Amino acid sequence: MDLLRQSLLFLHLLGFAALVGGALAQVRDDFKVVNAAMLYGALIQVVTGLLLVGVIEGADDPIDNTKVAVKLAVALVVAVLCWVNRRKDTIPTGLFGAVTLLAVGNAAVAIFW
Repeated sequence: MDLLRQSLLFLHLLGFAALVGGALAQVRDDFKVVNAAMLYGALIQVVTGLLLVGVIEGADDPIDNTKVAVKLAVALVVAVLCWVNRRKDTIPTGLFGAVTLLAVGNAAVAIFW
């Protein structure tokens, strides 16, 4: 069970890296888009996060449900924003910044809460 949890955590971190890396790759670009890395990174984050919660609860380990709810809400907002804007030729800089900051903020919640 521990190998499964560690594998899911690894995939969860890869999703974060794809999401933030996809955003950072275009910081200096004049026109921002939701690229494939951002979209799939956001979706991977939601799916692996939910699976991690299931594995942890299945092992009867303690889990902070409030923290999980906050992280899930933020991850869903990021995923929905990426999904809705995936086919647009350009997205507003504010939206791009919001998606990036929400993703980084979600990581901060995971670490500091």
